[in-house]
Formats: sequence, structure tokens, C-alpha cells
Amino acid sequence: MAKSRAYLAIISVSIFFIIVLAFVLLNYQAYLLLSLVIIALIMLPFFARFEIRSITGREVVILAVLAAIAAVSRVPFAGLPSVQPTSFVIIVTGLVFGAESGFIVGAVAALVSNFFLGQGPWTPWQMYAWGMIGMTAGLLRNTWWMKKMWGKCVYGFIWGFLFGWFMNLWIVVGNVENLTWNFLMGVYVSSFTHDLAHALSNVFFLIIFGASWIRILNRFKRKYGLLRHDIAS
Repeated sequence: MAKSRAYLAIISVSIFFIIVLAFVLLNYQAYLLLSLVIIALIMLPFFARFEIRSITGREVVILAVLAAIAAVSRVPFAGLPSVQPTSFVIIVTGLVFGAESGFIVGAVAALVSNFFLGQGPWTPWQMYAWGMIGMTAGLLRNTWWMKKMWGKCVYGFIWGFLFGWFMNLWIVVGNVENLTWNFLMGVYVSSFTHDLAHALSNVFFLIIFGASWIRILNRFKRKYGLLRHDIAS
């Protein structure tokens, strides 16, 4: 089961980059269409995989609550670019409830939070990026280093940058006609401070709240038998 999840993640990432590369090489500027293609070809298989599992109403509720918390937590920090606890909530969800749950919470959190902060062609990209944060946290949760606080912090720090680098791609794809190495480097260099702020905020929230959140969610999981089918992932 764990291997199938890993293969699904690898296939998902591969399809995404193939699509982006095709749009860039063909100088195709319909980045809104690209966003819709991404959400159709990559995200729907994850939702379908999650949907075929037998889950109870209580399990749906806990994931909905976590997605709501992750979404709403972006709003108070809107004035601080890239500083927010959303990624922290998604990481913790993946660590406790598994890869599919982490992906669902991440994707839904991005969609819901943008009802407050503004929807746009970047929304599917955010849904996929935050979904992959939760997905990979779930895939790696049984590794020895992810069971350590320093491992979680390293993971959160790395994904702070990966999230920003991924989101830069929609800017690149949206400006294919101006695509040069200088433009590409300029986009990624200019995002460094935002990516660093995201990475450091992930580490901060994991250090301050990580242990308590994981303990509380594990208690709910054991007490109410939530998502027990994913415990062996």
C-alpha cells in the first residue's frame, strides 16, 4: 500500500512537469487552461483514490475541520507574506492520518482560503502544492527521521522553499512569451525572501505546536477509531 502511494505521487509529479514543459516548449499562453488541466489530470485521481475507501462520517468531519482550520489560519496572517500556519496544519494531518488525508486537507484548505483572499489561476497550483505537502508527509511519516522533531523541522523548512519554487512556475507559464534565463532567474531570486519566511514559519509552528497537535490528533484517532485503515501506511 505504501509503495502504491509512492508510485502515485511520482506519477503525479511526472505528469505535471510533462504538461508544464509542453506548454513552455509550444509557447502556449493559455495558463488558465493549464491550471484546469492540472486539476483534472493530477488532483482528481487522488480524490478518486480517497473516495473509494470506506470512511465514516466522523472521519469526514475531522478532515473537514482540519481543512477549515488550515484555511482560516491564512487570513489573520495575510499581511505577512508567506508567514502562516497553514502548511503546519497540513503537515501534521499527513503525519497523523496518512498520505491521502494530508493531500485532501491541503487541497481543500487552498481552495477555501482563497474565497477570502482571492481566487485566480493560481488556485489549482496552490491546491496541488499544499496537497503534495500533506501527501509526502504521510508517505514519510514512518521513516525514523520524521519521528524526530528535527526531522519534521527539516521537512517543513525544505517544503517552504519547494512550495515557493512550485508556485513560481505558474508565473513562468503565464509569461511564456517573455521567457528568458534572466526572467526565470529573476522570478526565483525575487521569491527567496518569501520562501525563506515560509520555511522559517513552518519550523516555528512545528517546534511550538507540533508535539501537542500530534498528541491531540493521535488521541482522537485512537479514541474514535478515525482512519484506522491508513495506520499501516
